[in-house]
Amino acid sequence: MHSASVTQLLNSLSSGALTSRQLVQSCLDRIAACDSQIHAFVHIAAQSALEQADQIDARRAAGQPVGKLAGLPIAVKDNICVRGMPATCGSRMLQNFVPPHSAHVIERITAADGILLGKLNLDEFAMGSSSETSVFGPVCNPWNQRLTAGGSSGGSAAAVAAGFVPLALGSDTGGSIRQPASFCGVTGIKPTYGCVSRYGLIAYASSLDQIGTLARDAAGCALLLQVIAGHDARDSTSLTQPPELCSPEPQSLQGLRVGVVREHFGPGLDPEVASAVQVAVSQLQAAGADVREVSLPHSRYAIATYYLIACCEASSNLARYDGIHYGHRAQKFQDLTDLYCQSRAEGFGAEVKRRIMLGTYALSAGYYDAYYLKALQMRRRIQEDFQHAFQQVDVLVGPTAPSAAFALGEKLSDPLEMYLSDICTISTNLAGLPGMSIPCGFTGDGRPIGLQLQAPALQEARLLQVAINYQNNSDWHLRQPPSVTA
Repeated sequence: MHSASVTQLLNSLSSGALTSRQLVQSCLDRIAACDSQIHAFVHIAAQSALEQADQIDARRAAGQPVGKLAGLPIAVKDNICVRGMPATCGSRMLQNFVPPHSAHVIERITAADGILLGKLNLDEFAMGSSSETSVFGPVCNPWNQRLTAGGSSGGSAAAVAAGFVPLALGSDTGGSIRQPASFCGVTGIKPTYGCVSRYGLIAYASSLDQIGTLARDAAGCALLLQVIAGHDARDSTSLTQPPELCSPEPQSLQGLRVGVVREHFGPGLDPEVASAVQVAVSQLQAAGADVREVSLPHSRYAIATYYLIACCEASSNLARYDGIHYGHRAQKFQDLTDLYCQSRAEGFGAEVKRRIMLGTYALSAGYYDAYYLKALQMRRRIQEDFQHAFQQVDVLVGPTAPSAAFALGEKLSDPLEMYLSDICTISTNLAGLPGMSIPCGFTGDGRPIGLQLQAPALQEARLLQVAINYQNNSDWHLRQPPSVTA
């Protein structure tokens, strides 16, 4: 069962060939046997998951209606609140926090009869590109445990790739769903900003954060996105208009204008990644797409723009964790100021501290105009680049990341090198657009390669149209990691 697609599992559940309890137990057994190699989970809700499964099986047996997710197990990135489960953000600061409420997306999943199997590891407070900064330790790549699974949703991508769950939730602030999806050889989608409520998502950078979905294939991602998308009055940025979603049936690409982003093929792109992406583009062209080159000229400023805006927002959002209102409290201190200092020093890891300090500096008197305001102005230029490109094409394609998965520890001592891992994905978040990554090949030494797709706001249907067509004519997404053994 660990290699089946969401569509196959739903068919087996609806036909009676498989019960939800059998599926959940199979996932739990595989996690117990293999997750010691991967470290994808930080909390497993085995008892409640089995109880949910029994309830759904009983309703199905009685001929009562069941929801769209119909007893499918789903795991959740540990920066999304689930009532009664820990929500640690991979940080000592929130190590003992159990939220009294569930996120909007969790409410929707539960209403659709999805079964919550547990919480997944991540970079601390979702700040990272390798899932190595978690207080629980790094997530290992199912294809090779010496490699990173990507970040910050590394646990989500690894859990799907390893066959622990058919579906997972992640969050994407600058590529945190798409890059780990690429590294782990699975499919992941970041929806349009605002089409999925952020209520119950522990904030990193509020104008960039967005919850999205991961699965083995595009049809699985589309199903879960269909469940979680929609307006929520508790999120002031929530859109009233839902995204366009297509059916899982293959659709023709005849006449679809596909743009290849020139800037994504510059210096720093691994030749094997470039080759695999170019082959994938040729396959889209053979399927009827009209392929042409386009430019996003201001994308070279995306890294600097993103890390100023994101860090400024993180500085503000994480100010609440002071040892008094929220979070870890130091036991030894001299006075109130020292309590604040000691609590934050002990509670936050090095990368979180680095981003808070950068953001606080950029927002301080005398530097606001020089840094934060300039970044906001450049963000607008990046958005205009996309608007101009989408006047010429319907969908943009390119590499998801400049390289395949790198070794654990390889970039921890060089933050700038780590930040460059997201150079292809960051612009999508700055512009608030939908983007997704689908498997499109492997390096010579067996590391997955991802193809990134981008579309105009609320045009997720276009992404899914391309992804489903491509996956119906390729088998990269069907490959199984050989290194995960029960």
